[in-house]
Amino acid sequence: MIKIKNLMVEVEDKLIINNFNLEVLKGELHVIMGPNGSGKSTLANTIAGHPKYSIKSGNITYKKNLINELSPEERSSLGIFLSLQYPISIPGVKNIYFLKAAINSIRKIKKQNEVDTAEFLKMVRGMLPLVGLDESFLHRSVNDGFSGGEKKRNEILQMLVLEPELSILDETDSGLDIDALKIIANGIKNYRNDNRSFILITHYHRMLDFLSPDYVHILIDGEIALSGGPELAQKLEEKGYSWVKEKKVN
Repeated sequence: MIKIKNLMVEVEDKLIINNFNLEVLKGELHVIMGPNGSGKSTLANTIAGHPKYSIKSGNITYKKNLINELSPEERSSLGIFLSLQYPISIPGVKNIYFLKAAINSIRKIKKQNEVDTAEFLKMVRGMLPLVGLDESFLHRSVNDGFSGGEKKRNEILQMLVLEPELSILDETDSGLDIDALKIIANGIKNYRNDNRSFILITHYHRMLDFLSPDYVHILIDGEIALSGGPELAQKLEEKGYSWVKEKKVN
């Protein structure tokens, strides 16, 4: 699905990602953990094509196509989705119009007909229970006045509507109570299949109690210091990151 090789990324002339390598196959769920400032969000934004993040060397290959120079819109149309760590509010833009515009922009790039309004409403209404939102959220401004949990659930709703093949979820679980966490985890599980891949960035083990990741990677100073299975996240919960940093130095 995606292969990242020898990636180096700078933000405002500061090297954040250094010699980063990762390969995610179809249907796989990879978890990336690491201390604050290790480069997790930089990695997510770089894959999505945010112009603030400058690739100095290395390649990002998505479905065997090099995407280093593609715009965020082009990457989205190819099936890449980023759930933001801090979803922004857009006062005056109703959720329903935002979602419809997003899906139609992708259809336009693919030279497909715009989605019919009645069909779109039926589809979105069917998805709302999956993320624990009621229909009133469709008619409110995007994330405006939403709680932290509602914003994160709204991000998962966007994922369900856009149907990406690669979903990058940047700390989707941060600040959530246990009920909201279960709803989001179930939304991810219900969407996951053999043709959809995930990169989940998180600080916490608790999200993994509801999901079954294929791999857990620990990011230290912009590169993967250690990889393993779900048990690695449990070890981090118990011991923190100091032992990984010592292992990396040695």
